[in-house]
Amino acid sequence: MNFYSTNSPQVEVPFKEAVFNSLPQDRGLYMPLTIPKLSDEFINNLGSYTLPEIAFEVAKNILAGSIPEADLKAIIDDAINFDAPVVKLEEDVYVLELFHGPSLAFKDFGARFMSRVMSYFLRDGEKMLDVLVATSGDTGGAVALGFLGVPNTRVTILYPKGKVSPIQEQQLTTNGQNIRAIEVDGTFDDCQALVKAAFVDDELNAKFRLTSANSINIARLIPQTFYYFNAYAQLLRQGKNDIVFSVPSGNFGNIGAGLLAWKMGLPVKQFLAATNANDTVPEYLNSGVYQPKPSVATLSNAMDVGAPSNWVRISHLFEDKLDDLKQLITGYTYNDEQTVESINAAFVAYDYVMCPHTAIAWRALQEWQLKHLDTKATGVFLSTAHPCKFPEVFNEEVSAKIVVPESVKEMEGKESLSVPLSKDFDGFKRWLLKNA
Repeated sequence: MNFYSTNSPQVEVPFKEAVFNSLPQDRGLYMPLTIPKLSDEFINNLGSYTLPEIAFEVAKNILAGSIPEADLKAIIDDAINFDAPVVKLEEDVYVLELFHGPSLAFKDFGARFMSRVMSYFLRDGEKMLDVLVATSGDTGGAVALGFLGVPNTRVTILYPKGKVSPIQEQQLTTNGQNIRAIEVDGTFDDCQALVKAAFVDDELNAKFRLTSANSINIARLIPQTFYYFNAYAQLLRQGKNDIVFSVPSGNFGNIGAGLLAWKMGLPVKQFLAATNANDTVPEYLNSGVYQPKPSVATLSNAMDVGAPSNWVRISHLFEDKLDDLKQLITGYTYNDEQTVESINAAFVAYDYVMCPHTAIAWRALQEWQLKHLDTKATGVFLSTAHPCKFPEVFNEEVSAKIVVPESVKEMEGKESLSVPLSKDFDGFKRWLLKNA
């Protein structure tokens, strides 16, 4: 399978080049040249497959010979070695828990798969791979743990000062070894702009072998399709097959993966794009005018993205046809007060603790179902992070219910190794060159 740039569809590269280049020089994003339709037999019998079996079948089709099947299976078995259960909260309301991986966030699917793909393609004696990552919260932790100790790689994580939770910051800054963290005096959009500028800087590209571990990297997006197919498989076993997914949305890689799964044949009735105050996409779906804006800080910090990179991929999936987009995607936006209301309401209703991102997705699903009482669709909202990452959000009663994993307790007291920098690209470039 070859991949093209969204800015230059006539230019094609193999998967390996798309993974290592991450961002084409024309500043587009890589997309598969063709999107394969999975067989009806596979889709109709998803309930008989395990998560690794589903992941292998999906990856085998979309990568189409880019990696030999035996090697691809070994990569998946190593990377996707944790569960992603669908939990029933009430009739036709389910939560897809995606926080059972090492960093306690859904980003583990993409980061672990990508790190192993890169390690597979790296050859002894090759130039060191420098991975640049911008994070608004969970991406950095997942990438740090995914790449920690991987030979011949070095990871530099940029995160916005004061805009990630304490536990997220510990996951970013306490690893050492081949993981470096930079605290940027700015927003996530500023961090992302620094990374993108580095990829098209001639001097840096001559000095380093640069790639990204953000969802701009196609190797991050592909494995996120796995859990949509797997969620559908779990619901098939319960006699459910008319599904609505409600997805917490920031940089739009998560819902982009769901839409890619839909393109591959997953029969989804509706996607709900649930955002916080950073409502660029819901505004576009309402007005037809796409207008990126500066991001604002919220309680659901991993979604604080005003200019979502992955929207261009979604536009390509739908060939920029707004009417088709609006038929499949409904946008919702909620402020911090509504987010806290939803956390508390869900706790009362289900005795279940949701992180702020998850609560927004649940609220969107509730709103959609109230407007579609005549349908019998089963709603699944995605839980993207363990609630222990956001202790400042919860009241005492809710906090008391949270079971903190041992991996979090082990980080307590570890020294932060982060480096403070401004959002100025020249300063970031000088730091990279000085610390080569």
